[in-house]
Amino acid sequence: MISVIIPTLNAEETLPHTLSALVTPLVKGVVRQVVISDGGSSDQTVSIAEAAGATVIVGPKGRGRQLVAGAALAKGPWLLFLHADTVLSSGWHDEVGALIERIERGTPVRGIPADGRFAAAFRFGLDDVSWSARILEQIVALRCRVLKLPYGDQALLIPQNYYHSLGGYREIDLMEDVDLVRRIGRRRIVLLRHHAITSARRYQHHGYIIRPLRNSFVMLLYLLRVPSRILVRLYG
Repeated sequence: MISVIIPTLNAEETLPHTLSALVTPLVKGVVRQVVISDGGSSDQTVSIAEAAGATVIVGPKGRGRQLVAGAALAKGPWLLFLHADTVLSSGWHDEVGALIERIERGTPVRGIPADGRFAAAFRFGLDDVSWSARILEQIVALRCRVLKLPYGDQALLIPQNYYHSLGGYREIDLMEDVDLVRRIGRRRIVLLRHHAITSARRYQHHGYIIRPLRNSFVMLLYLLRVPSRILVRLYG
């Protein structure tokens, strides 16, 4: 049913947790395949992925390029793009499995176009118990509600045929997630009930004020068409 594509680069600390949330869906048949698209890790990332039974491809680093390469190996009619430091919340596969089943039966689903051309993202969460994390989660929820602009750390579920009709991800160094979501269009973006819980390490390191401000500044520069090589240096 679903091919999960995970881009990795030295993700040995977080990848086992990401993969653990896929075990039950694999057993139940909701997930058909896990593809690890590695950008040349120097740690045990590839070994961990192979031990877990994932399909592994190694190529040049760059998340856009890695997502393109991973999607090319996908066999399932549905694609789920997932970051290697993100864990989908318990029971996510029940919600997604039921949604896919209704769509494939041709049953109308509120908020989803009748032609079935849409993408779904999870709600944003952080693995941090602080109030700063909860405030940031609410800010992201507001952004998604108003702008329908989920980022890649919220994962993205999309029918494979629709993904390819859009041209898929582009091989760019940054903002590959925003680029694809903007091509999908806000009327075809659906938010799921379950959460994608992402590592808060970047926010804890840079601060819950500085990091979001930096991200917003980089987003503004992206919209102003500043070259991606400059954005990558600013993003860190």
